[in-house]
Amino acid sequence: MQKQTGLLRLIKAFGYSLAGLKAAFLNEAAFRQEVILSLILIPLAWFLGANGIERALLISCVLLVLIAELFNSAIEAVADRISEEQHPLIKRAKDIGSAAVFVALCYAVLTWCLILCS
Repeated sequence: MQKQTGLLRLIKAFGYSLAGLKAAFLNEAAFRQEVILSLILIPLAWFLGANGIERALLISCVLLVLIAELFNSAIEAVADRISEEQHPLIKRAKDIGSAAVFVALCYAVLTWCLILCS
C-alpha cells in the first residue's frame, strides 16, 4: 500500500478524526456526558475568566478531560478486541486508562476552583 502525502493525507486524517469522534460519541456514554458538560463549561469559561490566561486554563482543562476519555475509550476498545476474558494485564490497562480520566477530571475541578475562588 502506497503512503499518502500532502493535502490528501491531511484530508483523510481529518476524516479519520471525525469518524473517531463520532464513534466515541455513539458508543461511549461517559464521552457523551463529558461533551455535554463541555458545551456548558466552555462558554461559561469565556465569561468567567478575567483574562485570556484564565480563559485558556479553564477551557484547556475541560478539553484535557475529553482527550483523556478518548484515549481511555481507545484502550478499552483494543483490549476488548484482543480478548473478552478476564486477564490481569487487560484489567491493568483499563484501570490505568480510567485513572487518567480521573486525574484529568480532578485537574479540571482544581483549576476551576482555584480560578473562580481567587
